[in-house]
Amino acid sequence: MNRIKQYRQKKKLSQYELSQRIGVARQTINLIENDKYNPSLSLCMKLAYALETDLNTLFWEVDASSAESSQ
Repeated sequence: MNRIKQYRQKKKLSQYELSQRIGVARQTINLIENDKYNPSLSLCMKLAYALETDLNTLFWEVDASSAESSQ
């Protein structure tokens, strides 16, 4: 699970606006947000840069509240 949608919404960006910033189709953003497409490392880096965060935060880190709720 990734946090792209959360960070995109914090930035008040539509899927289309984010897709334009990183040079992909809007549908690609939708597929990534819904865990139906695994982006390349290069695309992950573009997403993190556009959303002003890092790869760990965007894709891998699990915060304590979500870890507790899944138990």
